[in-house]
Amino acid sequence: MENEVLSEFDIKVEKIKKLEALGEKAYKAKFHKTHEIHDLEKYELGTKVSVAGRMTFKRTFGKLIFARLYAIGDNFDSDLTQDMRTSVQISLSLNIVGEEALQKFKDFCDIGDFVGVNGELVRTQTGELTVQVETFELLSKALRGLPEKFHGLVDTDARYRQRYLDIIANEKSRKAVWVRFKVTQFIRDFYIKHGFLEVETPVLQNAVGGALAKPFHTHHNALDLDMNLRISPETFLKRVIACGFDKVFEIAKDFRNEGLCVDKLQEFTMLESYAAYWDFEDSIKFYTELFRETCHYVFGKYEFMSNGRMIELPAEFPRMDYVATLNNILGFDVLEMTDAEEFKRLVLEKELLEEYELADQFTVGGIIDLLYKRKMRPNIIEPTILYNYPNVVPLARYNDKDDRLIEMFQLVIDGQEMIKGYSELVNPIQQKRNFEEQAKAKLKGDAEAMDYDKEYILAMEHGFPPISGIGFGIDVFIYHLMDCENIRDTILFPITKPIEENSKQDEE
Repeated sequence: MENEVLSEFDIKVEKIKKLEALGEKAYKAKFHKTHEIHDLEKYELGTKVSVAGRMTFKRTFGKLIFARLYAIGDNFDSDLTQDMRTSVQISLSLNIVGEEALQKFKDFCDIGDFVGVNGELVRTQTGELTVQVETFELLSKALRGLPEKFHGLVDTDARYRQRYLDIIANEKSRKAVWVRFKVTQFIRDFYIKHGFLEVETPVLQNAVGGALAKPFHTHHNALDLDMNLRISPETFLKRVIACGFDKVFEIAKDFRNEGLCVDKLQEFTMLESYAAYWDFEDSIKFYTELFRETCHYVFGKYEFMSNGRMIELPAEFPRMDYVATLNNILGFDVLEMTDAEEFKRLVLEKELLEEYELADQFTVGGIIDLLYKRKMRPNIIEPTILYNYPNVVPLARYNDKDDRLIEMFQLVIDGQEMIKGYSELVNPIQQKRNFEEQAKAKLKGDAEAMDYDKEYILAMEHGFPPISGIGFGIDVFIYHLMDCENIRDTILFPITKPIEENSKQDEE
């Protein structure tokens, strides 16, 4: 209809049709850049450059047009906390590009488009470095515009679904993902420098093990085999140690079918490492150095902000006896607890937890862990190593003096766990007993219990050396290090609900 008002989307589609009618492509195959936008300040005025980026600003003054090209830089190792978004002003004047080219830029190049320009470095009267354009190319046409204040959206789900827009608009989002990937590189280099070999283990597994968590299930059609996505690479990495590789690590994608909250992801990145002939004390020393040096790499100092507090990382973290602290809360010795129902009764009697909180706890270990999370962990603010754990982890080594204890540690900061590690259980007889107890818990309804892993036992029966391992989530690490509001801020594309049919975006 003649009076129909076209949407922005339709207007841009029409521009593409007009370009094609002129014999031009709105989507080019390539553009040869001679310089990067973030490097331009290094060059003398008068240097000829070819640069490209997304146009985020455009202003026309008759015979003169100013615009700005945006890109992400990659030269920020000296200060990871600065904004890595870079941009440069470009100018097009009638005297240089000619009337036809100037009009073409006005008509066809819009904010959001990718544009390549060739020109000379100059400074404007205000002193701003500018590429004085001689020729340009529209490289790729954006059909939808960029939101002016995307980070101010109330619809958080839309922010995470359209991270490409969020990261353009929101400096904090850019920093979080930038630091995440730079830190991952740093950690990988740190491990390699200390003699560890990076390996890969299966994502598809036929036994749930390595952690107490609910798995995602799938089916292998060719083998007609029910399988699960791994919740941890632990049991396979220890089999790699049995191969004869003394130090190994993996940056692994893990999957746990747990609820949504600000500090948990269902698909996440876990770093696990194992060293033969180490015990958990060696692991504490190694991780302390890793954490401190990573913090120094990011901030240039051994401290970072968390929830408005400055967290200092000393060369040696103070320690807290897990059992002694829990006994003080309970008023009795937790190591004497062997019956889950009796334990529940005592906890309820002391009004430490509510009955509904204990409803899905089927083991003494599960109740201990819940008490720790509710009554102990939230009160630990400064970096603290917890040690002297009750025997609640099926894969951890028993204490030689008291088999009710295991040689395990955790680092807790500001009420949050940063890492878990222990001396590994390498005794196949004890491991069998532990798996049998897990099987009983699963029969009672414990969805997080481990499977009885026959293949793992078989490998252990062929002999494992003394081993100690650690595991920590890269996402959680960055979540705390960068003081993010939500753990989903640390990844590029978190899981979101799909766009519904006939949504507003489809209608535009």
